[in-house]
Amino acid sequence: MPDAIPEPIPRQLVDPVQAHPDFHRTESRIAVAGHPIHAMLVAFPIAMAFSAFGADALYWLTGDIFWARAGLWATGVAFVFGLLAGLSGTAELLLVPGIRRRAASWTHFIFAVMLLSVLGANWGLRLYGFEQAVLPWGILVSALAVGATALTGWHGGKLVFDYHIGTASKGD
Repeated sequence: MPDAIPEPIPRQLVDPVQAHPDFHRTESRIAVAGHPIHAMLVAFPIAMAFSAFGADALYWLTGDIFWARAGLWATGVAFVFGLLAGLSGTAELLLVPGIRRRAASWTHFIFAVMLLSVLGANWGLRLYGFEQAVLPWGILVSALAVGATALTGWHGGKLVFDYHIGTASKGD
């Protein structure tokens, strides 16, 4: 049998995900006057996760019960606003084809669910005895929440800045 002649390599390889007609449809569908709700809501759980860690550290340094109570409120607000941000983000993921088709969107989603679990655990830890909950577990869970927030936020920022997810009618 003669040697088979290999087929020529195409001049340009095509990514089947990027070739999909909906790949560049990344506009926000959950928005108020063109402003994505998810982007507006995520600032609150981010700020409150860092605030809870700060309150825990200040309670550890000062022993002032005010900081333990502040940590309770910060964790509660972080969790509630995290739920709201998560609902709007999940709706965007499921409703917008260009967002749904990107693996980076699903990575951000998985990290966000993990973060929401940590925020809920941190709040739940403090609900019945917030002062006793701070040391040692409260501050450790707060540190974990800060790390998870940074990881999740980095991935979310990558979606916005690199892929223009939720910010434009057409992405790159």
